[in-house]
Amino acid sequence: MTVTIKTPEEIEKMRVAGRLAAEVLEMIEPHVRAGVTTEELNRLCHDYIVDVQQAVPAPLNYHGFPKSICTSINHVVCHGIPNDKPLKDGDILNIDITVIKDGYFGDTSKMFLIGNAPEWAQRLCQITQECLYKGISLVRPGAHLGDIGEIIQKHAESNGYSVVREYCGHGIGNVFHEEPQVLHYGRAGTGLELKAGMTFTIEPMINQGRHETRLLGDGWTAITKDRKLSAQYEHTLLVTENGCEILTLRNDDTIARCLP
Repeated sequence: MTVTIKTPEEIEKMRVAGRLAAEVLEMIEPHVRAGVTTEELNRLCHDYIVDVQQAVPAPLNYHGFPKSICTSINHVVCHGIPNDKPLKDGDILNIDITVIKDGYFGDTSKMFLIGNAPEWAQRLCQITQECLYKGISLVRPGAHLGDIGEIIQKHAESNGYSVVREYCGHGIGNVFHEEPQVLHYGRAGTGLELKAGMTFTIEPMINQGRHETRLLGDGWTAITKDRKLSAQYEHTLLVTENGCEILTLRNDDTIARCLP
């Protein structure tokens, strides 16, 4: 496993790309409502990234992916393709944004509750965000990737949920997906030891029912096998000398309340 340690110059570019990705999620928030299509959300994000940020939407044409963002609704786990079907009251939606700026990537996602989402859907989203925050709280030099996986798995399962196995976080820099793979389950003290200058995503996918997923015929859309709800939150992180920096932090993030 070859994991790149970013230089100060690369880190500064990662900060810019991460900030831009976060700003796209902030921009799109008021547009996410019942009746809007995910195709329209895709268009708004695409135009903002290209015209306002002067950046590149990384998913577009990535291994043939046809859109500029991923939109995963209800039982879609990840990589949902925007389409012309309107969002409905009670839906939950993950929007996954990756921006390329000056050759470096920023990758982030969050859940949106459409109208009057039921309490059990709200709770799934809340616990999933807590899983992300708990994983982030352990990122520091000397920690291991297994520490992150274990705390996420324990929090999800103690609340009656399951952790998706087939998809995981990843290293990121001037490549969209690089080493290491960041699993959201595991055992503390195992796996890669973290070092300052590493950059990677944590992006737990937490299911209301069983953890198994199924890939649809489009080759991208992953759904829960039992068709129960799934939620995901994602941040891009930099390991610093004494902890970590969230490169995709948004104004609505509440992580400060969740850290030790």
